[in-house]
Amino acid sequence: MALNIVLFEPEIPNNTGNIGRLSLASGSNLHLVKPFGFEIDDSRLKRAGLDYWQHLSLFIYDSIEDFYIRNEGKKMVYFSSHGKKDYWSVDYADDLFLIFGKESKGLPKHMLDENAEKVYKIPLFSEQVRSINLANAVGIVVYEGIRNIR
Repeated sequence: MALNIVLFEPEIPNNTGNIGRLSLASGSNLHLVKPFGFEIDDSRLKRAGLDYWQHLSLFIYDSIEDFYIRNEGKKMVYFSSHGKKDYWSVDYADDLFLIFGKESKGLPKHMLDENAEKVYKIPLFSEQVRSINLANAVGIVVYEGIRNIR
């Protein structure tokens, strides 16, 4: 069983490092779509992932177009605070691609519009919060996926 965690243009190395550790712990593959807001050898990235980084199942793409070409025909779902359906209603399955946006802006509007039926959210219960930390969001979704698949 393996899920695919996709980070679209990640900006914060500590988040990506933590998500890398999570991907290894959960048996997931990590896909990173450029451009990044950091260098892939950034010490903060490695520190957050500790000494696990070299064990990751890691795929790096030059652009979103490159990602879509290399993963054509794969089942994908998208996560955004603008989603209409909650993350627990995803039809989780082995090899599902879970796509998350960049920390500052999320996923581009055109990507959300083109995939409107496949956009999910993590509900927020406070009007003072616009979104939750990317690493936390990925953790919530990945372990819900594992729970459903098992």
